[in-house]
Amino acid sequence: MNRRQRLMATLNGQPVDRPAVSFYEISGCEDMKDPDPFNIYTDPSWRPLIELARDRSDRIAMCLVPIQGMPPNPMWEGSTHQERMENGSRLVTSTIRAGKRTLTQRTRQDPDVNTVWTVEHYIKDPDDLRALLEIPEAPLGGTADPSQVLSLEAQVGDGGIVMPSIGDPLCSIAWMFDMAELTVAATTERELFGQLMDRAARQMYWVMKTAAKAVPGRLWRIIGPEYASPPYMRPELFREYVTPHVRQMVEYIHESGGYARVHSHGRLRDILDDIVATGCMGLDPIEPPPQGDVELSYVRERYGKQLVLFGNLEIADIENLPTPQFEKKVRRAIAEGTAGEGRGFVLMPSACPYGRKLAPLSLRNYEKMIEIVETL
Repeated sequence: MNRRQRLMATLNGQPVDRPAVSFYEISGCEDMKDPDPFNIYTDPSWRPLIELARDRSDRIAMCLVPIQGMPPNPMWEGSTHQERMENGSRLVTSTIRAGKRTLTQRTRQDPDVNTVWTVEHYIKDPDDLRALLEIPEAPLGGTADPSQVLSLEAQVGDGGIVMPSIGDPLCSIAWMFDMAELTVAATTERELFGQLMDRAARQMYWVMKTAAKAVPGRLWRIIGPEYASPPYMRPELFREYVTPHVRQMVEYIHESGGYARVHSHGRLRDILDDIVATGCMGLDPIEPPPQGDVELSYVRERYGKQLVLFGNLEIADIENLPTPQFEKKVRRAIAEGTAGEGRGFVLMPSACPYGRKLAPLSLRNYEKMIEIVETL
């Protein structure tokens, strides 16, 4: 059974020769030659891990399915985007004209950290939200471009599969808020926030349906539900802002013969029924306590017949635990993820290191994941 066959059998609830193991955000497709100063993978410390992912992990390479030729979005008319470098960091200031208000966002990207920090968000209070709603709604249109998926599939070959990733309606607007302001607006300004969600849903439904048709039969990752998970929002708000919208997206994926996987960090116990109600067939990363609030065994026992479980190793353990202790975590995850009846299990961490230098301990712990599954 090659690695692609193993993953596809897992998705379809069929027997496999051993549990699949994915490094999540490290798939072996990382560009180690791109001279961009913000590309951390040019550091030699990353090469052994990238090659390990390429040669021995069950690769799940992530990408986008962009929409080409979309009509102009009125939100970006009159917007500005200014970029400057300071002490090696990229600082970007962007503005949106919304009625009589100017909404401003500032971001910072550091060369040795693989992320972009938002230090000021567009929407800072309910008046900003009202002003944003005054902008005419974006028209729908355009054509899905499958080229990224097809190119990656040619690169991955029998070593795994390609997984397009897309945000749900909540994700498509949450980035405009500081997390505290998002929580307040969603809780105390439900009518206004609901209007923004409705706009986002119309856009994302169209994008999802169009993209799923362009690349049928693939595993999709839907991100965003964690914004409405406890303790940030009450379960009733998860049911309002997430479940019905993700359910519609899942239907479009399934209509295309694909597989829908929901991504949600943190606490799950009070929203698991609502996630399952979307009809999805996969869930990640199912973080163990104390980062999460359910054990993998709990999810497998109650929901394993519907859901392929992806998890549940913490990235902090990969980076910090001595390998003998980490090995115990790996073996426990495999035992709980495959116990009893269930659709399938993929051993996977919750994230990946994001610093320019990959520590030797992290590499050794990734190697241990592979060594364990290959001897089962």
